[in-house]
Parts: sequence; structure tokens; C-alpha cells
Amino acid sequence: MLSIMIVDDEEVLHILYGKLLKHKGHTVVASAFNGDEAAGIYRGLEPSPDLVLMDHRMPVKNGLEAMEEILTIDAGAKIVFLTADAGVAEKAMDMGAADVLLKPFRMDLLLRTVEDAAHKVRD
Repeated sequence: MLSIMIVDDEEVLHILYGKLLKHKGHTVVASAFNGDEAAGIYRGLEPSPDLVLMDHRMPVKNGLEAMEEILTIDAGAKIVFLTADAGVAEKAMDMGAADVLLKPFRMDLLLRTVEDAAHKVRD
């Protein structure tokens, strides 16, 4: 299964995503609550997580800025971008996101997206 990093400024979403992912056999290896923290933590992870779930609207550094920095650290990073802004979704894909989920989304869609990413990681 996958090692996953969760980046979101809402603690309740960390808990929800973490429980859901653990139930499906995945492991949350790191969590961050803003984009700046995310890039710093990602830099120190060895090995890098298989997948990053990245929120957009966060304090200090937003998701696009954090994703750009993470992709500079690791061009092969797989980042699923989570946003309510369709314009940001398009930009995230252009910048290199593996996938985008538009909020609000159902948890089964999140799991399906993670599973699709799992197949890409194994290939």
C-alpha cells in the first residue's frame, strides 16, 4: 500500500483522511498544516512518500506554492491537489499535480483517486 503525506490546515481533515486511508491499508507518514511546513517536512522525509494530498487554501504558503517547492525538491513527487477553485485546479495540473479533486468531494472519490495513484506508483 501507499505511504502518504497529508497537507491541510484543518486538523479534522487530517483525522478523517488518516482514518480512511489507514482503513484501506495505507500509511500516513507525515502531516503538515501549512505549505511552508509541508515543504520543510517533505525535504526531511527519507524515503519520500508515495503520494501527497495537498490542500490549496492554507496560511503562510498556499498549496500551489508548496507544490512548486516540493516538485523542486523531488520532480517525481506525486501530488493530489485538493481545492474548491476550478481555476486553481487547472493551474495545479499545469504545474505538475498528479490529479486534482474539487471540493467538496465524497470520500469514495478520494479513495478511488488514491487507488489510481497507487497503480501509477507501481508502474
